[in-house]
Amino acid sequence: MAKSKIFITGIAGFLGSHLADALLKQGHEVSGCDNLLGGYRDNVSKDIEFHEIDAQDLEALKKLTEGIDIVYHCAAAPHEGLSVFSPHLVNKHTYTTSVVTFTAAAINKVRRIVFCSSMARYGNQGSQGGIFTEDMKPEPVDPYGIAKYASERLLKIMAHVHGMEYSIAIPHNIYGPRQKYDDPYRNVISIFANRMLQGKQPIIYGDGEQKRSFSYIDDAVDPLVKMGFQENTNGELFNIGPDEEFTTVNHAAEIIADILHFKLEPIYVPERPQEVKYAGCNAEKARRMLRYSTSTLFENGVRETVEWIKQRGAKPFEYHLEVEIGNEKTPETWTKKMI
Repeated sequence: MAKSKIFITGIAGFLGSHLADALLKQGHEVSGCDNLLGGYRDNVSKDIEFHEIDAQDLEALKKLTEGIDIVYHCAAAPHEGLSVFSPHLVNKHTYTTSVVTFTAAAINKVRRIVFCSSMARYGNQGSQGGIFTEDMKPEPVDPYGIAKYASERLLKIMAHVHGMEYSIAIPHNIYGPRQKYDDPYRNVISIFANRMLQGKQPIIYGDGEQKRSFSYIDDAVDPLVKMGFQENTNGELFNIGPDEEFTTVNHAAEIIADILHFKLEPIYVPERPQEVKYAGCNAEKARRMLRYSTSTLFENGVRETVEWIKQRGAKPFEYHLEVEIGNEKTPETWTKKMI
């Protein structure tokens, strides 16, 4: 594999930092930017050129993507539930960052863009059993999903007009070490673990029977790396996530409690508006074209995540994002800072 110059937006984030390490290990020249809204500065290796800037800054990105071969666009505000109540905040950190990143890439004639979209694009297609396939018509039901799907559409147009290659990844509920665990708005595995480590019961929205295909970070990185280089991935879209394990939120809480020997008595609160009940992954296309496979069972991945949080130390939750719309439908977990 020829060595390439690679730029990653959201490089201090959970996914971006793991992706950067994998690409660096292959010998590529890696740089990136992050505004540290959803990541930790120490996630980034000292061997990587890091720029603490916001991916909404076009002039900065124009300079930083000069001479770059491949851009991985990971930056976003992936707060799906919060997006119903903070649509402006989530949109500008999700769609606007895409506009800026794709524009800078086109100006600098970047060869390929790999965009990390979201399973939120599929919406609540329960009639299909909640298992998402790439050929489904996107039907997002929240502002975050809309912003991600709009970014996909924009990328296809920009790539066509300006002669860039592109691939689109749809990761499913990635979790693992380096995930921001003091964010009260997202990352259910990390929120549960952080609360239990503080002797607090997990707070569960609805009945806890929401089902997800939780994807351990190590299993998600390999297909993303390949999407930057394989010729057969140009113009393609891939679900990335385990379809062997379709797990409820209740079961996730039980596993964490078992690992920590914690007496589990969850606190149930009303469901969040627009939350998708069943969101499962069909990864057949990724297996066929990217040789994707899952090597980490859910329980083992959760154990690794919990151990990482223990080593780093449990932390109070930081309400670092504004809830723009406060009314009777806004979860009290946020307005009253219950988490």
